[in-house]
Amino acid sequence: MSGSERRDKMAARAEKRAASRAKRAVIARLARYFFRFKFRVLAAFVLMVGSNLFALLGPWLSGRAIDAIAAEGGPDFALVGRLCLWMGLFYLASSAFSYLLSALIIRLSQTIVRSMRQEVFDKILSLPVGALDRVQAGDLINRISYDIDTVNASLSNDVLQAASGVITVIGALIGMIAVSPALLGLFALTLPFSVWITLKRSRSVRPLFRKRSARLAELNGFSEEMLSGLPTIRAYGREGRMIEKFALKNTEAVDAYYRADYLGSLIGPAVNFVNNLGTVLISTGGAFFFLFGLISIGDISAFLLYARRFSGPVNEFANIMGEIQSALAAAERVFRLLDAPSEPADPPGAVLPQGPGQVRFEHVRFSYDGEHPVIRDLSFTAEPGQTVAIVGPTGAGKTTLVNLMMRFYDPQGGAILLDGQDIRTLSRGGLRAAFTMVLQDTWLFEGTVAENIAYGREGATLAEVEAAADAARIGDFVRSLPEGFGTRLTDNGVNFSKGQKQLLTIARAMLSPARLLILDEATSNVDTRTELQIREAMAELMRGRTSFVIAHRLTTVENADLILVVKDGDIVECGRHDELLGQKGFYAELYAAQFE
Repeated sequence: MSGSERRDKMAARAEKRAASRAKRAVIARLARYFFRFKFRVLAAFVLMVGSNLFALLGPWLSGRAIDAIAAEGGPDFALVGRLCLWMGLFYLASSAFSYLLSALIIRLSQTIVRSMRQEVFDKILSLPVGALDRVQAGDLINRISYDIDTVNASLSNDVLQAASGVITVIGALIGMIAVSPALLGLFALTLPFSVWITLKRSRSVRPLFRKRSARLAELNGFSEEMLSGLPTIRAYGREGRMIEKFALKNTEAVDAYYRADYLGSLIGPAVNFVNNLGTVLISTGGAFFFLFGLISIGDISAFLLYARRFSGPVNEFANIMGEIQSALAAAERVFRLLDAPSEPADPPGAVLPQGPGQVRFEHVRFSYDGEHPVIRDLSFTAEPGQTVAIVGPTGAGKTTLVNLMMRFYDPQGGAILLDGQDIRTLSRGGLRAAFTMVLQDTWLFEGTVAENIAYGREGATLAEVEAAADAARIGDFVRSLPEGFGTRLTDNGVNFSKGQKQLLTIARAMLSPARLLILDEATSNVDTRTELQIREAMAELMRGRTSFVIAHRLTTVENADLILVVKDGDIVECGRHDELLGQKGFYAELYAAQFE
């Protein structure tokens, strides 16, 4: 064997060991969810043992009844009747226990899944913005829905069958030993083949189910992306191209499903064939033993029943192995998300920001990927109550300043101070509560118009909501709707225009009590007349607040107290509108370009 072949084999063995450790870790982690409800688990175990114990007494009673019929002195029908009565009672008790067990496990699995889904949702909300930027929304939806549903199906069905099967196998084995150790020796000839097929196939199937979950996540992510961009797709006439790309991803998902389900489904028939061979051996061997007077007909019947009891769970385990592997792959994806680093916790002694609202950048440096700088060496001060406009070409770093102020990201160098305190020493919740934002991309949730506006301040009255809507010049339009402020918005307000949705988010910001305001292209979706009305209302509402206005339309920032002209991550000019025009520099070029 060459050195490269030896290394390949060692690498393969190491990979198998790593996969085995990962599988055990996932199983152990799922088991911890059960241990949270140990009393329910204990009750389930008692019901499981009782159900299987009563069911396993049936074959022994059946064998005794057959021997009573075939007795040398003639059939003992009284004994047969008593044995059949007891058999019926035992099977009835087994069914009752099994019903209670199923009901308990289903309720337990739903409780566990609810807890798991809540943990996943809470985790998503705790992830850093940078982590969410790298993951498709469809992939996250896939984990919180499909993956957890797959785990739920396995917990409520497969785990119950597997655990019950273990008890049945042990009980049936004890019964076979008690009836005929010799026949057990014949039956044991086929057992290693069943175990080998099950273990061998399960190892090869699990990566396929992991791949299946990944392909479905890609398909969901692509579908979500295409549906959100459907107007653009139609505007550019790319429906055919998108259909081709969807067909490709759909085919990949189907192929992954087929390979996983096909190979997983082969386990059951193969194991069933081996077990049927075992039945043939038992029947043949039992016939010979009976001819030589070594065993009775009743014992042969009881042994066959115990053998079928033994083989049944093995067959079931082989059949559900694919589903268990799918559940483990889904659980692994869920746990990988739960193990992702959350947004760093607030430092010890973090305090809520207090003060009038001065913001100071001191030699701030930042890069999203650590290699390409977006902010190089930026310093400025926004005094309390000032309106600071941030302008510049696309990609200059304007929106990045907002992300840094809100601590969606932390700078790699320098410091950002709020009222003299480094924002990294402040409570994140308190820092973000000190700001209110209106972004270019509007977000409205399913609910009434009043509820969407009141999102800006918890406990706001309807009168306050209406006043904010009037200030944003959207009140009259809302009142003209059939249900007024009680009109329900669905699908991000699809029945509203972009300008109207932006006005609603502006009304939401006006209602907020925060002393710092961020407007990121807040009037980009409204017409010029409405923009003038909003600017008048904003001038009044921004009084006393430190406001940051990011805009491409320079007419919206003419009255700002301070204009920062950002280019390539640095402030190249700063001052008031008239001052910057008088300098005839980069700002003057931008301003002139908008009117040429």
